[in-house]
Amino acid sequence: QVQLVESGGGLVQPGGSLRLSCAASGGIVDIKTMTWYRQAPGKERELVATITSGGSTNYADSVRGRFTISRDNAMTTRYLQMNSLKPEDTAIYYCYSEILTLLGLTNVWGQGTQVTVSS
Repeated sequence: QVQLVESGGGLVQPGGSLRLSCAASGGIVDIKTMTWYRQAPGKERELVATITSGGSTNYADSVRGRFTISRDNAMTTRYLQMNSLKPEDTAIYYCYSEILTLLGLTNVWGQGTQVTVSS
């Protein structure tokens, strides 16, 4: 069974940095896309950044220039480097992926990791 496990969240001061990781495992043939979403208290879940299997990236306007999505050489982990963090970046961050397995294409969510930006 395919799983996504996020890590790297925590408490950071405004202007600080964090790097989130999303590791995929379980019968993976290819990771088509991986997207980071976030959801702040009382708000809808919003797209933060996406990376395709070809390496193309896309960012929300609110994070462009501050956040960078990338992948490891083994192609099973995606990262979200977050710099110049602001209090409004506080949210639970989720990774979501379209993954091709031996049984076909499946969509998977991670469990989420809390990011809190506060002094």
